[in-house]
Amino acid sequence: MRNAQENALKVALKACKGSFISVGFFSFFVNALMLVPSFYMLQVYGRVVTSGSISTLVMLTIIMTVLMITMGALEWVRSRIMVRVSTKLDVLLSRDVYRASFKRALDSGGMDASAQPLNDLTGLRQFLTGNGLFAFFDAPWLPIYIGVMFLFHPWFGWIAIASAIVLLCLAVANERLTGKSIAEANKQNIAANLHTNKTLRNAEVIESMGMLQTLMGRWGQRQRKVLVLQSEASDNGGLITSLSKSFRMLIQSLILGVGAYLAVQHEITPGLMIAGSILLGRALAPIDLIIGSWKGFIAARSQYSRLNEMLDLQQAEPQRMSLPAPEGNVQVENLIVAAPGSKNPILKNITFAAPAGAVVGIIGPSASGKSTLARALLGVWSPQHGVVRLDGADINNWDKQELGPHVGYLPQDIELFEGSISDNIARFGDIDSEKVIAAAKTAGVHEMVLQLPDGYDTVIGTAGVNLSGGQRQRIGLARAIYGTPRLIILDEPNSNLDEVGERALALAIQQLKATGATIFVITHRTSILGQLDRLMVMTGGTINMYGPRDQVMAELNKQQSAAQAQASQPAVASARS
Repeated sequence: MRNAQENALKVALKACKGSFISVGFFSFFVNALMLVPSFYMLQVYGRVVTSGSISTLVMLTIIMTVLMITMGALEWVRSRIMVRVSTKLDVLLSRDVYRASFKRALDSGGMDASAQPLNDLTGLRQFLTGNGLFAFFDAPWLPIYIGVMFLFHPWFGWIAIASAIVLLCLAVANERLTGKSIAEANKQNIAANLHTNKTLRNAEVIESMGMLQTLMGRWGQRQRKVLVLQSEASDNGGLITSLSKSFRMLIQSLILGVGAYLAVQHEITPGLMIAGSILLGRALAPIDLIIGSWKGFIAARSQYSRLNEMLDLQQAEPQRMSLPAPEGNVQVENLIVAAPGSKNPILKNITFAAPAGAVVGIIGPSASGKSTLARALLGVWSPQHGVVRLDGADINNWDKQELGPHVGYLPQDIELFEGSISDNIARFGDIDSEKVIAAAKTAGVHEMVLQLPDGYDTVIGTAGVNLSGGQRQRIGLARAIYGTPRLIILDEPNSNLDEVGERALALAIQQLKATGATIFVITHRTSILGQLDRLMVMTGGTINMYGPRDQVMAELNKQQSAAQAQASQPAVASARS
């Protein structure tokens, strides 16, 4: 059972713990076998050269070759393990990251909608399969290599310690000089990409009103900031990397000189001179590799932090007990709702009830809270206070996957997704042809779909056809009424419809009413009012009037007549004077 304090990322890494231990185990033998070239050199100089024995040389060479092949095989095995780890992480995390990304977009009202978390997961996976990570497994062997060098000669050991200290200082300097710049550059780049995506989605508006140059200028400013930060980090990182490589090559050459001096003084053999240089290079290689791959490490660290933070905030939805299929009775009690991320309420103390089978119209001026009420009725926006009940149960206590087929929603901004028309109408579930056609006929879109190149199999989106606003709205309506939904909310369902579409919508509402579904229709047009049972008038986030349609319409007409009469009195008085 998952610990309440652990998010999906930590759980996934724990699940891969055994694989990391295996990589460490193989790294032990890989690094032990790295000593083979040095000892081979020692034996060649110490035994073969002095004795002139070719058979000894052959045997030593065979042993060295076998061990080097073994080392290569172990290197390959541990790299394959890390590939499997990265794949396992993706399998364990991708759905959680996708769900958390979706939840974050939902909680922000779409303002924080981005695929960046999935990109972070991909970047983290790629780092795990790169050579940079193995440097961290190899670096702990540095003290062992230094100990062997002390066995060769104390001077070798002290030179190795001094060299390691210099390279570690360079690594720390690399972090301080590049860490903040790279992290900030990545942050700015993510923001710039998000801004660009939003801009491209509104290309028609931008082109029509000549806004491209201005928006491109803003993008350019942000992009230049990213380039400055990346250049600064790359310049500093490049300097440190060059110093590191130059120093390592220099110290390997210098140790040869020291070894030559010691050999001349007969303190070591010529073999130890060469072996010491080889071993020092091997000992310092992980640190050098860490410095060289530091940029990737910082990126991976930032990706891990972002994923960890997001998954900490977006814990898994609690298991909900299954409830009976709803009939459609809606009751709203003292509802106060604000937009995600805001504390200022849009809906203020809303209370009303709608029995199953009612058709409720919601009218009112712009910004009166109509669309917010729709989102609250669906449980998309959580209330600050109060409750929306469906068949007596809090709408937020329903399992959304189980409730979804019983709910239909047509938003103001129609979004159809990449796929066929039948996929979109069937909500990308298993396609029931009879239900798809029934929904299309009820929405009055069946004949239109048949006229498309591939009928219901016509693909929508970048890989297929582009539909008009009215066509999209009517397919969206078919999606909303697919199956047998008990609660249907239509937000400006006739905003893009012509006269034919209006008649089809009126007929659809009549047919849906006959099924006993509870329907809420948000509209500015009066042509659809004849299909309503009840009417709600909203102003400033509150309900002004709510009741039977004819009664509310009569009251509205009375208020309108009184307002006109009051407005005409000053004009008459002015004329008489």
